[in-house]
Amino acid sequence: MNTLKFIAKRLLISIVILVFVALIIYTIMRCLPTSYIERIARQKSMAPGSKSFEEWMEQLNATYGMDRGIIPGFFHWAGNAIRGDFGDSWFYTVPVTEKFQSTVWLSFVMGAISMVLELLIAIPLGVIAARKQYSRTDYTISVVALAGISLPVFFFASLLKLLFSVKLGWFDLFGLVGRDYNQLDAVGKFFDKAYHLVLPITTLVVVSIGSLMRYTRTNMLEVLNADYIRTARAKGLSERKVIYHHAFRNTLIPLVTIVGGSLPGLFSGALITETLFSIPGIGYTSYHAMVAGDIPFSMFYMTFLAILTLLGNLIADVLYAVVDPRVRIS
Repeated sequence: MNTLKFIAKRLLISIVILVFVALIIYTIMRCLPTSYIERIARQKSMAPGSKSFEEWMEQLNATYGMDRGIIPGFFHWAGNAIRGDFGDSWFYTVPVTEKFQSTVWLSFVMGAISMVLELLIAIPLGVIAARKQYSRTDYTISVVALAGISLPVFFFASLLKLLFSVKLGWFDLFGLVGRDYNQLDAVGKFFDKAYHLVLPITTLVVVSIGSLMRYTRTNMLEVLNADYIRTARAKGLSERKVIYHHAFRNTLIPLVTIVGGSLPGLFSGALITETLFSIPGIGYTSYHAMVAGDIPFSMFYMTFLAILTLLGNLIADVLYAVVDPRVRIS
């Protein structure tokens, strides 16, 4: 019952936070120096015998509700959003939710695969580095982790493209499908897409494992120096049982924070990586929408990210009590 009250309280607080975040996002979007409406108005005003740019701006602003003030406009948008109506994308000329559904699952697949690989690689290496502190293994793992943290996404992605696409010719430079995609059967189409996702997923994994690896190592070292670990060793328990049964379980709490905070990334897409490799996921789609000044799509995408962030924090808090019996919600 205490858990349900805690979740209900956090949900109410999250709703209040979400309203203010959405208002800030809407205000920023309305204050941008340009938008898709201005581009359309400029194009229409150049047609022979057309109305002036100012007349087209007035007409289009009235059509899309941009003639209202920021506060009235926000409440008008919020009222439609509560009913599930986020309007049509100005840039893609389809309903916002329809465009979102057609692109988000590709980003989810990329994010899920990269997250699983990140956990499978970073956590064991972090534990090994802590067990063999100040050894060659520890130094090697630390160097790899620091390299992953230091490398910018665009730089590492460009290196992969230069090496494996330009020099070796193993992968295409960009795109999700190959030239002969339409001539392939269902199995061939699946492997063709998987083949084109190798470099983007590799980029996401390499630039992400460093911080989690270092975080695991630091927390594992802190736990290994605790009194109860020395007591467990004094009782004659095997090193394996001490490490993986006693020590590792107590490093899960800070790891839950990291994993819970990364859950929004499963649906938010990897904007830089998707753009560099021209992968039509939600990150790539939202980038082009924001560059074009597509306010309806940008508002939906950024509000969706805010919801995921609040949800990720709530999940992390609830999981504290799951991974550690000493933590109780009251």
